[in-house]
Amino acid sequence: MKVIKLPRILSDGMVLQREKEIKIWGWAAKGERITVLFQDKEYSTVAKNNNTWDFILPPMPAGGPYKMIIDGCNNSITINNILIGDVWVCSGQSNMEIPISRVRDLYEEELSTAWNSEIRQFNVPQNYDFNVPCQDLESGEWKSVDPENILDFSAVAYFFAKELYDRYQVPIGLMNASVGGSPVEAWLSEDTLQGFPEYLESVEKFKDDEYVKGILQKDELAEENWYSNLLEKDQGFLNQKIAWYDSDYDDSEWSTFNLPAFFEELGLGNFNGAIWLRKEVEVPASMLNRPARLLLGRIIDSDTAYINGIAVGKTEYQYPPRKYDIPERLLKEGKNYIAIRVVCNNGQGGFVEDKPYKITAGEEMIDLKGEWRYKVGAVCESKPETTFVQWKPLGLFNGMIAPLLSYTIKGVIWYQGESNDLRPEEYRDLFSSLISDWRQKWKQGIFPFLYVQLPNYGQNVDYSAESNWAVIREAQLKALSVSNTAMVVTIDIGEWNDLHPLNKKDVGIRLALAARFRAYGEEDIVYSGPIYSSMKVEGKKIILTFDHIGSGLTAKGDGKLKTFFLVDSNNKPHKAEAEIRNDKVIVWNEKVKDPVAVYYAWSDNPEHANLYNKEGLPASPFRTGELCRK
Repeated sequence: MKVIKLPRILSDGMVLQREKEIKIWGWAAKGERITVLFQDKEYSTVAKNNNTWDFILPPMPAGGPYKMIIDGCNNSITINNILIGDVWVCSGQSNMEIPISRVRDLYEEELSTAWNSEIRQFNVPQNYDFNVPCQDLESGEWKSVDPENILDFSAVAYFFAKELYDRYQVPIGLMNASVGGSPVEAWLSEDTLQGFPEYLESVEKFKDDEYVKGILQKDELAEENWYSNLLEKDQGFLNQKIAWYDSDYDDSEWSTFNLPAFFEELGLGNFNGAIWLRKEVEVPASMLNRPARLLLGRIIDSDTAYINGIAVGKTEYQYPPRKYDIPERLLKEGKNYIAIRVVCNNGQGGFVEDKPYKITAGEEMIDLKGEWRYKVGAVCESKPETTFVQWKPLGLFNGMIAPLLSYTIKGVIWYQGESNDLRPEEYRDLFSSLISDWRQKWKQGIFPFLYVQLPNYGQNVDYSAESNWAVIREAQLKALSVSNTAMVVTIDIGEWNDLHPLNKKDVGIRLALAARFRAYGEEDIVYSGPIYSSMKVEGKKIILTFDHIGSGLTAKGDGKLKTFFLVDSNNKPHKAEAEIRNDKVIVWNEKVKDPVAVYYAWSDNPEHANLYNKEGLPASPFRTGELCRK
């Protein structure tokens, strides 16, 4: 006996898009009559030959909560607690995916009291398919903001939604479909990939389920063998009367290491295996019997941490900050022993600088920087590379976007690009194609598409001809030529030592500012930082004009513009002087008599870039002139 069935996204707590036609759909026996009761109105339809049914609700204002009853011949479904408001798709890679739990320390007071039943998120489960667009999701549910649920919200998306809700008092629904490490081509449909033959060729291989299964099995076995081999070799566990993490272990003959630093400083620049570190610390009585944490910054690649012989935390890859709660009564007055087992699998292991390394208890802390003892536990070959099947072209579109295409939305917010940095020249076409692709597939017109330009990351350099991140940023800048888009510049809120900067609040606020203009019609606001518009050569100087100057251009900080470079007729860049005159930027170098172009903030991390408008929004990095582009 067939029963009516709904897609997972149409479920309790859902937010439906206001002021637009809303599609409700599902599955039933062919010819079965489906009746829907919503807001005292009745709608009916009949299941088609392919066992699908759908109907359209008329546009409705924001409101709720409401109940929807869907009746078939053999069963009835009730959807409770429905709101009507604005629905945003939130997609991209890890910087969109990162949850509030990862950044909660920055916003502890604000988040601990966060309650809002009208901001809701549906976390789309990670899934890929190379053969057909999926019709439904395997799991997922709508959750509203409370101190527990909020920890799983995308941090960027939450702060974006909060800004919009606080301003408009309209329910906000977030459909979070993001996957860490995913390149843009993984989010493209097969139709659009026809324009990218190399990626389409990859798709054809991955359509073979046996081929994919073989890769997954091979990768799983190789990884399992690597870690098993490492464990079998690790002297920290083997052939000892006492393990190296035990508080009674004698490490007096170990070598010393000043933390934080990378292991290459120990002559282990291409090391793969396990390194053990130990440190004795004095804990005062005042730090006992209160919540305590062990903060170990960032460690490359994975680690297990012990205090007084007890494991207190483990992280299996390099990016998350190490913040381990210390069990009650584990610390004792006087001498305590910390041990860390670090596993390196890519030859670049160590402890990242400018991160917190300490034990905290209330307002007190013990600094863990400085001298530690260390010893190599085991040496291995580098870990075999993983294929990451889920990142291959088409897979995430079919698995995570296709099931959402019938859901009426307000727009999209997007944060991605890091994973395309090895082939940055392709990104402009790929990214603009994605915007067009999604709009065509959603069949809801040219909805707002708001995106985040890559932040600053890596060692501070004012200019780098080899910066792939700068090329990606340029591609993102050029995507503004696509209608109804807006870009958020974050060149000032990244972290040199973290691919995943923790300041997600300002990213969300800037996205909301863009939405206020693009999606909500606030035409008089300044929603963007300065965007390069044109240049004019006058003798030995180049005069630059900008859009989005707001109430005027300004040089943040000491008032002297930085990270401008002037290009001569031989295509050679020279560090340049620059100043603001009449809301234009004049760039020159006394030694350059024939300037042809300008670079601004052209590196992975142009930390000193300081051109802003007076509304406090940073200018996008850019380059001018055709010579620069060769």
